Amino acid sequence: MSPAQSIVVIIASLIIIIIVVLMIVVNRRQLREILELDDQISEIEKMHLETDIIDLDKMDLAGESLTTLTTWRKNYTQAATEKIPAAQTFLEQAADQNAHYHLFKAHKNIKQAQEIMTQTYDDAKNTKEVFTELLESNRENQKQYDDLFNQYKDLRKNVLADSFEYGSALDQIENELTAMENDFSEAKSLTAQGDQVEAKRILSKIKAALANVGCLLPQVREARHQLDQVFQDQLDELSDTYKKMMSSKFYITELDVLAEIKKVRGQVTDAGKLLTELKISALNKEIAKIKQEISALYDVLIKEYKARPFVEENQEKIQRLLAHEQVESKNLVAKLRHIDESYELTHNELATSRQLEQEVNDMERQYTVDTQNVADGKGVYSAIKSSWLSMLDRLREISAQQKKMAQDVDGLYDSENVANDSINRFKQEVSLVYRRLERKKLPGNPDAFVQMYTLVVNEIGHVAKELSQVRLNMEKISQELIQISDDVERLKRESDDIINSADLVQLTLQYSNKYSNNGSIKAAQKKAMQLYEEEFNYKDALDTIATAIEKVEPGSYQRLENLYYSDKKNN
Repeated sequence: MSPAQSIVVIIASLIIIIIVVLMIVVNRRQLREILELDDQISEIEKMHLETDIIDLDKMDLAGESLTTLTTWRKNYTQAATEKIPAAQTFLEQAADQNAHYHLFKAHKNIKQAQEIMTQTYDDAKNTKEVFTELLESNRENQKQYDDLFNQYKDLRKNVLADSFEYGSALDQIENELTAMENDFSEAKSLTAQGDQVEAKRILSKIKAALANVGCLLPQVREARHQLDQVFQDQLDELSDTYKKMMSSKFYITELDVLAEIKKVRGQVTDAGKLLTELKISALNKEIAKIKQEISALYDVLIKEYKARPFVEENQEKIQRLLAHEQVESKNLVAKLRHIDESYELTHNELATSRQLEQEVNDMERQYTVDTQNVADGKGVYSAIKSSWLSMLDRLREISAQQKKMAQDVDGLYDSENVANDSINRFKQEVSLVYRRLERKKLPGNPDAFVQMYTLVVNEIGHVAKELSQVRLNMEKISQELIQISDDVERLKRESDDIINSADLVQLTLQYSNKYSNNGSIKAAQKKAMQLYEEEFNYKDALDTIATAIEKVEPGSYQRLENLYYSDKKNN
């Protein structure tokens, strides 16, 4: 056998092997599918739907229950007599064909069986669920009926026992209970007729109705208690209290209390209609509104009742405070008028004191009106209390303001004495500065110093003249004295600078004589002497000679200056 023939044989053998393997795999897969479909048919048989139908027929179902049974019975009958036998036929053929490896024919029959059983199996499961529900519905309905009826009896018993607690809502509650009683009768009748589905719907309705009434009853009891007892008692109390307060000379202008009470009584009556109709949601909103309005009425009365003790306890105290403050205000005005004759009041103190006096007098007039209203029974205590509290706060502020003004003006006398003393002291200090320069016997004084000296003397003379006036402006004088004080100190510093510079010029000129043969020193000496004797410019004279000597002998002037200030300090 040639190599080519060998290859062909090998390939043919491989193809045959592959085909055989594929046939075996397909055979086994299709066998599993046949077994699975056969298991579904067995499971349907195990559901015992035929037995369920027999049991349901014995129940003599009616209405919707019977309709449901008829529909699903027909569905089952069709499956049992037509669909399942047809599927079994396809499966038997498929099994035989698969066993003889007629795989394509077997596959076709399996597919037809699957198409039938997929829907049939689902329908069978649904049918079983419906039949089970119908079989159990009678027992469940009966149990639910008994449970609900027991609840109903307990509820009705409680309502009858406590009927007075429901007030005008009792009739509507009875209507609700009667409607439930009718539903119980209908549910019982439907159960007897075999219509378990409709009976279950009615029982669900009864369950919801019982829950609703059970929830309503405590709300109705509370609402009736509020309307018939709490609100009535509160309104009676408000009415009685108001009348007693009026007889005790209380006076309320904030609102017409009796008219408000009458209006709220009308609201209570209207709320009672909502209770009768069992409109609980609207009723609860109305009750909340009534509570707020009654609370507001109590607040008005309580506010007046609590304010009265304050007014009665503080009436004499406020009268004394006002009288005292009137005297203080009058005295302060008089004092300021007197002081104004001698001093200029630069902060409008007199006008302010008169304004405060007027304010205190206005308070006293308002106080008189308030106390007269109280005596006449027309005093609104809460308004008077608020007014008097504000009055007390304002009186404290006025008193503090007046004390400060009095202290400020009292200080004017002292300020005048201090100013006179300061002027005398400034005169002495300026005189001492001038005499000190005279004792140095200098050729003359610098122009800047003379101008400064003249300015200070004129300032002192001007303030001294102001202090001799009949009516003084002490604030202005005080400011001027501060300026004079600064100028005097500046004059002292100028005087010290002149004396020190002059002394150092003389000391440095003497030291420079040791270099009299030096041309620059000679020129500096000549220039310094000109500045010293002719221009009285002692500072520039010192700078001229000091600069020259430093160039010739560095550090020499610094030694001279240190020695000068050291000797001056020691002396």
